This record gives sequence, structure tokens and C-alpha cells, in this order.
Amino acid sequence: MAIADVQEYTHLTDDEVEQIGRELDRIRADVEASRGAADAAYINRMIKVQRGLAAAARVTLMTTCHSKKARVPGAVAGATMLGLAKILENMEIGHNVMHGQWDWMNDPEIHSSNWEWDTAQPAEQWKHSHNYIHHQFTNVLGYDNDIGYGVLRMAREQRWNPANLGQPVYNALLASLFQWGVALHDLDLEKIRKGEKDPKEMKRQLKQIWRKGRNQALKDYVVYPALSGPHWRTTIKANATANLARNLWSYMIIFCGHFPDGAMHFTEEELEDETRSEWYLRQILGAANFEGGRLLHILSGNLGFQIEHHLFPDLPSNRYAEISERVRALCDKYDLPYTTGPLHRQYGQTLRTIMKLSLPNRFTSSDSPPEPPNRPDAVEAPPVDKGRKSDAELPPRRSELGGWSRSGIGRAS
Repeated sequence: MAIADVQEYTHLTDDEVEQIGRELDRIRADVEASRGAADAAYINRMIKVQRGLAAAARVTLMTTCHSKKARVPGAVAGATMLGLAKILENMEIGHNVMHGQWDWMNDPEIHSSNWEWDTAQPAEQWKHSHNYIHHQFTNVLGYDNDIGYGVLRMAREQRWNPANLGQPVYNALLASLFQWGVALHDLDLEKIRKGEKDPKEMKRQLKQIWRKGRNQALKDYVVYPALSGPHWRTTIKANATANLARNLWSYMIIFCGHFPDGAMHFTEEELEDETRSEWYLRQILGAANFEGGRLLHILSGNLGFQIEHHLFPDLPSNRYAEISERVRALCDKYDLPYTTGPLHRQYGQTLRTIMKLSLPNRFTSSDSPPEPPNRPDAVEAPPVDKGRKSDAELPPRRSELGGWSRSGIGRAS
């Protein structure tokens, strides 16, 4: 079920919606006013730990002895440390830095405008497809290309075609090659298939992706193996293992934040005259959290608090745990759903959805929450294609979503 009016769905009055918005604004203001040395120390410590793990992994792989007895444990240790370093850089550091979470520090090294992360997608394209498109139009059918990444059918309202029968295979490939799938994300594969993509812009983006992807491949599969001398094969295997681990982990974390039962979709009617408070409501309804300890949350970029991240994408990730207590209390106060559960359950529900939606709707039942009792006449939304509107068709972005630019063509305002 896709929601066309979040206020009607939640049975809230105009005053209640605006009060929720004011209370969430108050949470933002409180966190912004309390940012300080402890938060700066946190991100600097994460960067130090990540770089230490990467350096230790590289040294281990380059200095492992020739004997098999020493080489195998060294390779395992090197691949493990490198995998953890790549996960930390991708999730807790790169993703969050590029959201502008640490721009308030005025540190040019940890600033959203300067950070280039250790993955195949250029930062510029990520900040456009993720910060701007996904976070502004979260789960809006026909707008948010993160609903299946242009490859998977993830909503019953998305039009089915026979190619969707291959979803189990596409999903496995997307998970294994996630950094390369993300690298192609801003191209908008649906528009390319329809011949609607501007050829000049597509060429520019492909060149940018080629340069970034080439540099990543050279670093992991040529330069570091060469520095390992006779151990080059071991280093290649360890690098490939670390990249695979990072891909599978980031795929699972991201999918668990958007596709478990309870994370809802929306029709474009919801965007008509959408207020800031209604945008807040859509973020609560369209995201899902998962439960776990502090280490799990750090390794997931604190995206176990996906609801809080979508409400406040530019607030420091280390504050999401405390923010979640206030957000959950607010949801309880106004009888709003707050979707959360163990990581294994959230992914199990997501995987079930992927498998079910490989088939036409008539062969499966919906796992969405039932229609509100005051809307017995509601009908299923008409089918829509995957993909998104062009920038020219989209409203201006919200300031909290972070900056993005098109190689100097212009910065969103």
C-alpha cells in the first residue's frame, strides 16, 4: 500500500502535525546547540582507528613470510583488518561526512565538500543521488530511485514485468557488487533504458565513474599487490575479500533501513504542498531501525537508527542513540508507528519481499499494514515505473540534506 496523504493515514489534526514538527525542530536545535569537543573527538577517533586498521592490514599483507604456515594466518588477519577498515570508512565516516554531519567543525579535512570516499561512486554523484534525491523524496514512487536501485521491484505498486522473475539473482549480484551498483546509481538506469537520459550528462558521468572505478581497481589490485612483491596473489585475494565483505555489509544495512515490514511507500500526491512537518512524518513512516550494541551501530554507520538519520541527516551520527529516545517517545505520544527489530528479522523480511515481488501481485499477498479503518473505500495505487523525475521536475531541496554540485555547474540552494 502506498500512502497519498500521511496526515490522513496517521489520523492527525493540522495542529497535531505542526506540533510534531515543532517538537522535532526542538530536538534538532538542542543537538545543534550541544555539539562540541566530545563529538569532534569521536569522529577524529573513528578516522584514526580506521586508518590504523588499514595501515596494519597493508603492512601485514606486505610482510607475511613465504611459508604457508605464516602466510595463511597473515592473509586472514590482513583481510579482516582491511575489511573492517573499509566498512568503517564507508559507513561511519564517508557516508556521514558527506552528509555534512561534521561541517560545523570547519575542518577542511572532514568536510562534506572535500571528502572523497574509498568506493567506486564519485562523491559528487553520491551527494546528488543520495543526499538530494533519496533523502528529500524518501520512498516516493517514481521519485526515489533507491526503491530497488533501478534493478529490483520493491513495492507492489511498481509495474511488474517478466524480467522481475530474475530478482533473486539480481539481488545476489547487487549485494556482492554493491559498490559498483551504487557507482551506477546516479546515472538513472530507467531513464537510460527509455532513451530519456541527456547524452552529454550521461557521458560526463560515465567518464567520472570510469576514472574513480579505475583508480579503485588499480589501488586494490595493482599497486598494493605490487608492493607485496612475491605475496601479490595473497594481497589480491585479501583485497577482494575485504571489498566483498564491505559490499555485503553495506548492502544489508541499507536494505534493512528501508524495506522491512512497516517501512512504507508514498505516491507523488503526498508531495503536493508538503510542509516541513509532513516531510518529518514521511521520514518516520518510510524508514526502519534495527537493534544492537554500540559496536554494531558504529560498524553500520549508526544506520541502525535509520529513522533518526532520515529526520536529521546532517546531525552527528554518534548522537542518534540519544535522539532515538526522544523520537520514540514522540511516536508513542501521537500513536505513530516506530518500526524496529533485530537485524536478522529486518533482513529476513526484506529478503522475503524481494522474493515475493519477483512475481505478479496476483500470486502473492501484501505484507503492508492494513488500511486505516476510516478509509474503507481506498484502492490500490496504479502501477508506476521504477526510476525518478529529472532535477528540473523536482522542487528545491531542503537545507538539512547537504550540499551537492555538478562539477562546478552550480550548487543547489
